[in-house]
Amino acid sequence: MTDLDDKTRTELEAAAFRRLVAHLQARTDVQNIELMNMAGFCRNCLSNWLLDAAKERAVPLTKDASREAVYGMPYEEWKARHQSEATPEQKAAFPGPGGH
Repeated sequence: MTDLDDKTRTELEAAAFRRLVAHLQARTDVQNIELMNMAGFCRNCLSNWLLDAAKERAVPLTKDASREAVYGMPYEEWKARHQSEATPEQKAAFPGPGGH
């Protein structure tokens, strides 16, 4: 990708990000704790990274809006519909605060 101009690279990265978000929205069976334990990031991380990017560019975006962009619905609604209680094994494997 080093031969690409910045605009094209950014467009490709944005398309990949949108595809990842769509994939995570479709895979509601995969819990955030599973993502954290296996990949070291989750939907919340992704929404925080989006929020960080907005802040770096002085783009007004709220935490709730960044989460809704990633989850495809308000976060509290997603949790009520799709989040299950973590198993003891998942909790034991979780890296905890600062672990991601």
